[in-house]
Amino acid sequence: MSNITIDDFLKIDIRVGKIIEVQAFPEARKPAWKLVIDFGADIGIKRSSAQIVDFYTAQDLIDRQILCVVNLPPRQIGHFFSEVLTLGVSDAEGRVILISPEQSVPLGTRLF
Repeated sequence: MSNITIDDFLKIDIRVGKIIEVQAFPEARKPAWKLVIDFGADIGIKRSSAQIVDFYTAQDLIDRQILCVVNLPPRQIGHFFSEVLTLGVSDAEGRVILISPEQSVPLGTRLF
């Protein structure tokens, strides 16, 4: 993997959002949830698809703060448009674990 500059990193806009709605996504190729995420007044409400069904039920996700890339173009997944990229890491078996702040922070807070 090649190195990037700090200016390259600063182009990626990663923000804290709160999941306010979760829907099943049965038409996805891999098991996933459709998420509705509130990023506060400046960014608003966005949608995302996330393959996080191994560790998270819909009830687990409601009101959870997560980190997302908010400045990528929308991506069409079937009939669904994902507007932000929900961030996570894989465990040893490839199951996705969400990235979240340790403590509650204001919606829309930028990662730096």
